[in-house]
Amino acid sequence: MVGPSIHELHFDGAPDVGSVPGPKTTRLLQKQREIDSAAVSYPENIPIAFEEAKGATIRDVDGNTYLDFFAGIGVLNVGHANPYVMEAMHKQADKLVHTVDFPTEARLDLIEKLDAIAPGNLAGNSKVVFGGPTGSDAIEASIKLAKYNTEGNGLVAFRNAYHGATSGAMSLTANKKFKAPYTPLLPDVVHAPYPYPFQQAKDPEEAVEDALAEVRATVLDPYGGLANPAGIFVEPIQGEGGIVVPPQGFLSGLRDIADEAKIPLVVDEIQAGLGRTGEWWGSDHFNVTPDVITTAKALGGIGLPLSATIYHEDLDTWGSGDHAGTYRGHVPAMEAGLRSIEYIESHDLLAYARDLGEYIRSRLREVGADNSFLADVRGRGLFIGAEFVDEDGDVRNAGDFVAGIQQRCYENGVLVWKAGQYGNVLRLLPPLVLTDAQAEVGMDIIVDAIEAESSDRAAGA
Repeated sequence: MVGPSIHELHFDGAPDVGSVPGPKTTRLLQKQREIDSAAVSYPENIPIAFEEAKGATIRDVDGNTYLDFFAGIGVLNVGHANPYVMEAMHKQADKLVHTVDFPTEARLDLIEKLDAIAPGNLAGNSKVVFGGPTGSDAIEASIKLAKYNTEGNGLVAFRNAYHGATSGAMSLTANKKFKAPYTPLLPDVVHAPYPYPFQQAKDPEEAVEDALAEVRATVLDPYGGLANPAGIFVEPIQGEGGIVVPPQGFLSGLRDIADEAKIPLVVDEIQAGLGRTGEWWGSDHFNVTPDVITTAKALGGIGLPLSATIYHEDLDTWGSGDHAGTYRGHVPAMEAGLRSIEYIESHDLLAYARDLGEYIRSRLREVGADNSFLADVRGRGLFIGAEFVDEDGDVRNAGDFVAGIQQRCYENGVLVWKAGQYGNVLRLLPPLVLTDAQAEVGMDIIVDAIEAESSDRAAGA
């Protein structure tokens, strides 16, 4: 077994918080408001200033210690400052950091490892192109790859999707408010419905049939409107959209449509991938082999910026320099990424994430059985969403309810996040190294927060 046990990674005694935010945090938040960009958003939801972190625990500048149930939005799958990963990263950083795309042992080892764990028949038959530091860069590369190979320009994406903030990635993203100030974006992008049985009030089979019918018509119908399709872009489980797990049959149906149309199926694994769902990739849960997958977030091991596009070798038709980027040779991040995969393998964290995720979902379902505000619990592994509604069963007015839960959790030492088009989904993304004991303590606090917020709302507070 490589590296320490998951039980050795954390600060002792978490959570341990006083009155928050403390004075040092308040001072730093005020300074940030004065000199940082107006685009800063995360501290508006959780007013905290970090100082250090270990495993699934974070300490702020005032000495308050929290349990981390969002892991940098799915970045820190093997925890903060994992010693096995940090050791390799520091060793590499002392020797060589930036290499563009010249070969290094770390680069080639990571490529081989990604090929070995690639989903389905992509394993053993893939190529990897590293991009810039963000998931958006990987999406941009996948768009270029699809267009280059098909000579088409039409892209199919899905409602409720999030793929990034650069121009092409934003074109695939569904959020109109997010995109509106920056239009026009890419032309010929069609957003089909994503099967979301809870909000669509449909049974799973009907939701899948309706979604696939729209995609099939768009791509294959001679009057479907998309003249030159180049690819289908989909999240295996929607992340920002609310941890929406599609029913079985959806991804396999997209696979069939893509094959018939002779266009690539691109699966965005940026948030769902690298063990988050209890499998290496979200698509593994559906026994579907994509032509292309995008990855970032957890790829850099312990938060180092790195993205990659993994695709079938038959699509490797680019000539030299046809896709480029200065920051595609971040060697410490590649070393850290390799080490994080090794740590997950050695500690059997895929199976552990599946079991721990089921425990967390079961705790939430127990609350939901007697709580009219908690309407749906879903997810895979440690990719978990709990959707809330208001007193009338409406999802559109429950965002402040989840914000209240988030605030109560913060005040009691657990950091959680939100998702969903209305901010009405409690999103839990703890590191895969969260211990059973930490999960129990954290869920006690989360459950208490849900019940307290529910009681206040029911009383009209």
